[in-house]
Amino acid sequence: MNGDTIAAVATAMTASGIGIVRISGEEALEIAGRVYRSKGGKKDIRKAASHTIHYGFIYDGEQLIDEVLVMIMKGPRSYTGEDTVEIDCHGGVLAMRKVLDAVIHAGARPAEPGEFTKRAFLNGRIDLSQAEAVMDVIQAQSEYALKSSMSQLKGSLLQSIENIRSDIIYQIAYIESALDDPEHISLEGYGQELAEVVKKEKEKLKRLIDSFSEGKMIREGIRTVIVGKPNAGKSSLLNCLVGEEKAIVTDIAGTTRDVLEETIVLQGISLKMMDTAGIRSTEDTVEKIGVERARTYAKEADLILYVVDTSTELDENDEEILELLKEKKAIVLLNKSDLTPVVTVEMLQKKTSQPIIPISARMEQGVDRLEEKIREMFFQGDISFNDEVYITNVRHKNALEDAYASLTMVENSIAMEMPEDFFSIDLMSAYEALGSITGESVGEDLVNEIFSKFCTGK
Repeated sequence: MNGDTIAAVATAMTASGIGIVRISGEEALEIAGRVYRSKGGKKDIRKAASHTIHYGFIYDGEQLIDEVLVMIMKGPRSYTGEDTVEIDCHGGVLAMRKVLDAVIHAGARPAEPGEFTKRAFLNGRIDLSQAEAVMDVIQAQSEYALKSSMSQLKGSLLQSIENIRSDIIYQIAYIESALDDPEHISLEGYGQELAEVVKKEKEKLKRLIDSFSEGKMIREGIRTVIVGKPNAGKSSLLNCLVGEEKAIVTDIAGTTRDVLEETIVLQGISLKMMDTAGIRSTEDTVEKIGVERARTYAKEADLILYVVDTSTELDENDEEILELLKEKKAIVLLNKSDLTPVVTVEMLQKKTSQPIIPISARMEQGVDRLEEKIREMFFQGDISFNDEVYITNVRHKNALEDAYASLTMVENSIAMEMPEDFFSIDLMSAYEALGSITGESVGEDLVNEIFSKFCTGK
């Protein structure tokens, strides 16, 4: 337990109906008692039962600050595992500041970013992967990102890691026991038995590592680049998907000179949309820079939306764009399908194997088919977060890869018929790498760095 008591505003510092000031630590109840007065003035909040709510007023000395509700949660049955008091005050910025000031004057100190969650971790209420999921929940920008974060917060990743670590530590213990007591525990033929165990554990790790690609897109969104020739309707498509006029749309080719970025959510999927300059040969210096950026972003994209103007013949610029689509996930959109077409689906099917969808960005036709195709391409229908764990954190992925490499070294030692203590060393390396995900084998500096990225009050 930490010796001091911390306090912070736990809600956004903006005008709102309710604001929450959170207090946690050994002196939480005592400090609350110094600032709280019940309506009749007789109730001692310090003696209140846990998990109860009390109506009253907050005072800073003799100055009345606000009318409040106070929630009491005694440790260890609280978020931090410590005595915790939450003051529900009016949500004005000044009101919340005044209540927090009163609590600090009464003996609390301002909490550091993420310190409440850090205490929950240090007090064993959650593991490090769950603590990181707390911030992911706060920052989630789509339905899938929220579901994934909540799944990890409930311990899905923790359970997967603990199962693997349990199997590994059993093998380490067996080897050490056999080396200490060779008369009663034989290691004859053990190498082949261990090889089977290591193979299964590597398969589990591989599934987790391979989930990072989808997990990263779930968390951060699909990097989606809209490309096409000038005046094909790229900006109209962006405006259609965003639902408002974000991009300037004119009949003048080359209106978009730079990359315009917007984040949108389609059927629970977050897309980081980038509307780029029309790809064509140009002598205009500014437009030329925009075209080069369009090419660069297209090469780095998770998804390319290629907008084709069906009322205009294909030319060398289209051929260049079609070349960009090779080896990429892409959807060809036949725009202006409400007009008499010059370019048809059949013509493009001869030039590309990418899916082709007729749309009219101006009339908002075909967008539903586009949304369904994106879901199908990236997530093969609905994502279930009950049985499948998605790795969304680079730190976790690196630790899993370290564990996988260590188990590979165990396999190599077995193949080379090395002494069993070599197996034990690499098994322990894998065990500790996985422990860094849950926080069982991490240094104080890493813990501090992780929680420093949290918002104050959480």
